Amino acid sequence: MADLAIPAPEGATQVIETDYEIGQDNIQYRRRFVFELDIHNIVFCVAALSIVAFTLLTLMFQTSLGPVFADLRTFLTVNLDWFFLSVGNVFVLLCLALIVLPVGKIRLGGPEAVAEYGYVGWFAMLFAAGMGIGLMFYGVSEPMSHFTAAFDGPVVENGVRTDWAPLGGAMGDTAEARRLSMAATIFHWGLHPWAIYAIVALSLALFSYNKGLPLTLRSVFYPIFGERVWGWPGHVIDILAVFATIFGLSTSLGIGAQQASAGFEFLFGWTSTNSTMVVLILLITAIATASVVAGMDKGVKRLSEFNMLLAIALLGFVIAVGPTAQIVGGFFRNLGAYATYLPALSNPFGRDDDNFRQGWTSFYWAWWISWSPFVGMFIARVSRGRTVRELLIAVLLVPSLVSVLWMTALGGTAISQVLAGFTAARDATLELQLFQMLSQLPLTGITSFIGIILVVVFFVTSSDSGSLVIDTISAGGKVNAPVPQRVFWATFEGLVAIALLLGGGLAALQAMAVSTGFPFAIVLLGASFSLVKGLIDEPRP
Repeated sequence: MADLAIPAPEGATQVIETDYEIGQDNIQYRRRFVFELDIHNIVFCVAALSIVAFTLLTLMFQTSLGPVFADLRTFLTVNLDWFFLSVGNVFVLLCLALIVLPVGKIRLGGPEAVAEYGYVGWFAMLFAAGMGIGLMFYGVSEPMSHFTAAFDGPVVENGVRTDWAPLGGAMGDTAEARRLSMAATIFHWGLHPWAIYAIVALSLALFSYNKGLPLTLRSVFYPIFGERVWGWPGHVIDILAVFATIFGLSTSLGIGAQQASAGFEFLFGWTSTNSTMVVLILLITAIATASVVAGMDKGVKRLSEFNMLLAIALLGFVIAVGPTAQIVGGFFRNLGAYATYLPALSNPFGRDDDNFRQGWTSFYWAWWISWSPFVGMFIARVSRGRTVRELLIAVLLVPSLVSVLWMTALGGTAISQVLAGFTAARDATLELQLFQMLSQLPLTGITSFIGIILVVVFFVTSSDSGSLVIDTISAGGKVNAPVPQRVFWATFEGLVAIALLLGGGLAALQAMAVSTGFPFAIVLLGASFSLVKGLIDEPRP
């Protein structure tokens, strides 16, 4: 059974003594060469049955549930915008504090632990698992949307702003509208989301690798609940983590299917319909399932590295043949704009840009939080042997800077095209805007096809790494649970995405991400307290 647990700490660490054994509450069934099962009796059963029931009900009542999902998303983002912005700020400040404090020297896995992956493979997995599909979908559309809204300026009707401009906009000022639009975009893809991921990853890694507890969310709460964490308080935490991961991933998978389908229509003339997207999701879920069966090193790692190289190739091409000087200079100007506008953009109170704050920022923060169990645990699994400071700096800065460059190159190129008179990218639907931007560059067919491949492979890496994580949680912390369980979760990620697409489209996808993000934000605040306490107790070199 040793291979089903995490490695023991190497060197002096503050191991938590507990009578709990990984898998003691599991239901096990093994029939050699036929079928294997090793599931947590409460977490797996409650989470799996609930998700199966949700999927069936959504498919059965597609027409009536669409408006319900839309109203749910609006209610949560409108009434809880201050909460989402506030907790996002807490996570950023906590990460920055831990980087500079002496606890940053603590090594995950013990003082003698050695990193399992080199920097290239590590960075590739951090980035591919984090937000690849989102960058493909919003890389052109978000900077373009903010630029258009900021340039048009505030619109007031009956005393209420109805525009989508960030902050006060920049009416009629092209240069300032561009700075503000890029700052707002970077705000949504920079330090704040990656701080959320970093807190979860660091918490899981510390309590599993240094303190000897199972690699599940409940372990992080041992300083709060003590031995009760193995009972119902822990069951609830892990079930919430499974729900958040499933619905957060389904949002991304649905968005990826919409963009891939639009890309095929743009490139080959295939009509983009719900049926097309369902077929795409089924095919890509099958590929993701095969990758899950292959495991972390053969499946996820290789796909992540392949996708990173392909993304670098597309990014380099856009920089080389697009407005190169504008992109290179814009990278540094946009970082400056981000720093300038960051305090105002992150302020939760006293603002009147309701559509931007609630429709963009609140949704993003809830989406990132719903992804955090999956991305955080995935990062924890590949980060043993790193120091606290090394993990935080890498997770906060490397993907954030890549995101800035990506948005500057793709979004900045699209804005430059609009200013030069080409408005097709601005006027297209969100999922088509990337391909319209590429249509004005050389080798459109090749680059558009590469864009579709990137969407598909990001889809696969997100699905298979998410399945591995959910399987670990629902198996009571066992990191190498039987393959049929991974296949089950990979399959239902695709089925939930299909159900939500058919039962309300993008609004339904976003609604479920937000609805699971809210309760899990409260869980993460508790995890932050436990993390600080655990780091203080840990021996420091």
